[in-house]
Amino acid sequence: MNSKKGATLLLSAAILFGGVLAGGSAIAATPVRNVVLVHGAWANGSGWKPVYDILVKNGYHVSVAEHPLTSFADDVTAVKRIVDMQDGPTILVGHSYGGAIITDVGNDPKVVGLVYIAAHALDQGETEVANGKRFPSATSKTKDIKKTADGFLYLDPAKYPADFAADLPLQQATFEANAQGFTAASVFDTPAGHPAWKDKPSWYAVATADKIINPDLERMYAKRAKSHTIEVEGASHSVYQSRPKEVAALIEQAATQATP
Repeated sequence: MNSKKGATLLLSAAILFGGVLAGGSAIAATPVRNVVLVHGAWANGSGWKPVYDILVKNGYHVSVAEHPLTSFADDVTAVKRIVDMQDGPTILVGHSYGGAIITDVGNDPKVVGLVYIAAHALDQGETEVANGKRFPSATSKTKDIKKTADGFLYLDPAKYPADFAADLPLQQATFEANAQGFTAASVFDTPAGHPAWKDKPSWYAVATADKIINPDLERMYAKRAKSHTIEVEGASHSVYQSRPKEVAALIEQAATQATP
């Protein structure tokens, strides 16, 4: 091979290789399209509909996990089932107790980013009960949380609108109070395993008027996880329903910035 031809081949190879790298960068910059939404205690997946509608309209593939709230293990298994069904990189979003679930399920290799919406982002060995004692919520100071004979907790339906959903229309909040998912008390005492937020990027929405989780506890979680954080002023614990535009925008930010 003469030197001129060899130089030409090397130059062509370099251009091709550079194109592959450029293409790879372009792929990495493409927003993640899969989003899995995880509800918390005393709720169900239907509460995500306002956020779901925005994300779907904007081209995302959105799945809503409907886990049973019967034990932490059962809930993790149910959400993992949904993550397994995704066809690629996934953003995992959790509200309230759903944050504890995504902190565990987020260790799945398909998950590339975590979004906490007024949610628990536990560290290893922590429980929601213990953290709630460190940062008492407004509701924890009342007797609005009731327990059934077989060990499930629920919010007094008469107090639910004020405690959980103060910024929703009263008729809607009252319906949700009577459609709430009774939640096994054991989930709040289950120690967390290795938290995915230590290894993967996270985003956090603090609800500043939250009565279920102390907003200062939410801020602690967000700061500790080094989350990209927003504060939604005047939002109740139902921020994912009352302020869907802000919540959806945060999820889309995660989908754009997380690296597949």
